[in-house]
Amino acid sequence: MTTISEKAARHLWMHFTRLQPHVDTPIIDRGEGCYVWDRDGKRYLDGLAGLFTVQVGHGRAELAEAGRDQAERLAYFPVWGLPHEPAVTLAERLAVAAPGDLNRVFFTPSGGDAVETAIKLARQYWKLRGEPMRTKVISRYLAYHGTSIGALSLTGVPSIKSVFEPLMPGAIKVQTPYRYRCNDCMQTSACTLRCADDLALRIEMEGPDTIAAVFMEPVQNTGGAFTPPDGYWARVREICDHYGVLLVSDEVISAFGRFGHLYGSLRYGYQPDMITFAKGVTSGYAPLGGVVISDRIAEPFIDAPVAFLQGQTFGAHPVSCAVANANLDVFEREDICANVLANQARFKQLLDGLLEIPIVGDVRGDGYFYAIELVTDQATRGTFSAEQADWLLRGYLSPRLFDAGLICRADDRGEPVITLSPPLIAGEEEFAFIEAVLRTTLTAAAREFAAQEAL
Repeated sequence: MTTISEKAARHLWMHFTRLQPHVDTPIIDRGEGCYVWDRDGKRYLDGLAGLFTVQVGHGRAELAEAGRDQAERLAYFPVWGLPHEPAVTLAERLAVAAPGDLNRVFFTPSGGDAVETAIKLARQYWKLRGEPMRTKVISRYLAYHGTSIGALSLTGVPSIKSVFEPLMPGAIKVQTPYRYRCNDCMQTSACTLRCADDLALRIEMEGPDTIAAVFMEPVQNTGGAFTPPDGYWARVREICDHYGVLLVSDEVISAFGRFGHLYGSLRYGYQPDMITFAKGVTSGYAPLGGVVISDRIAEPFIDAPVAFLQGQTFGAHPVSCAVANANLDVFEREDICANVLANQARFKQLLDGLLEIPIVGDVRGDGYFYAIELVTDQATRGTFSAEQADWLLRGYLSPRLFDAGLICRADDRGEPVITLSPPLIAGEEEFAFIEAVLRTTLTAAAREFAAQEAL
């Protein structure tokens, strides 16, 4: 009889996964709290919260019940001219919690759709404002914003873009606040903010009257949890205001408690014109994304009046919205954000201790979101060749971390990093397990790498 693993190898095309026969791949079967189990009963700590998503943990019956109850009452209805209560309630809650005048919410099925929506909204907004040349969008090098053609054009990771080119024209890239390898300031006592000033330079080069919007994450994921230096966001907001450019805070990962606040922009004290979100809004119990939009951007659509020419069949799905409302109830009842703020220092302390290991070059991040950058030599911050990185991440670390019961991300889209993003209910027990597994595995990897280099 064919096993389920064999069926998966034959028929299931997994995302961002090499298409090779993996007939012995474990099948994840259930989850509870910070853990998941495979069909053989082995337990794993979900150190990535699924995909930066399962904020309140696995196995929450109240979220499943909210979806079931809504499906029994109204399983589906589009918000193409007629609203339904779950979407109205959720939109109000998200708007009330958002900074400044971000008072309107456009729901999408996913985070990539949210980014695509924000691109289109910025372009139509400027046309209604009488500036039709403002079509270009700016994002950061190494940033990831999604896989649709527009969102992929914003993405600054060459290795996942080239096979789909040509992409959307007018997608401009600027520096990332990557202090560990910044030629301008990595040897200075503080950041020079040249990474922020690069935005003004590129706007001038392209022509300010051609730029529609800037898309940036509060903490950039790809490349390894790049946190903003002091003054960075104030400078970015100042530049956008000076040139009249819209600022979009891409919070598909950063919203809903990952940094101890409902929105990442609140953690770092800046005012976006739009916020894109997804993932944690439902803690992954149902697919949902969206854009929170300022009154200023909505104004010309009211004055004209014209429709925003965007919509998706499953945007504002009533079941997903009901689950999101139940998820926000858990956030409020259990004060999930407060748990992050209370425990983030301990998480950081344990991870910082890994700098004792020779191949650990940098530990960076914030809240419940960290990355460990790996190096060939700490003193020189030496980088791995493509072959070395493939051996280290895919051949050595990933299988050993998984065998030890830790699910995390070994990422080679920039310099090799291990990314950690546990559920927001995690505490001392989970942190200690993460640290112990990483310490054992990285120490062994350092010895093996040194032995190979000595040959």
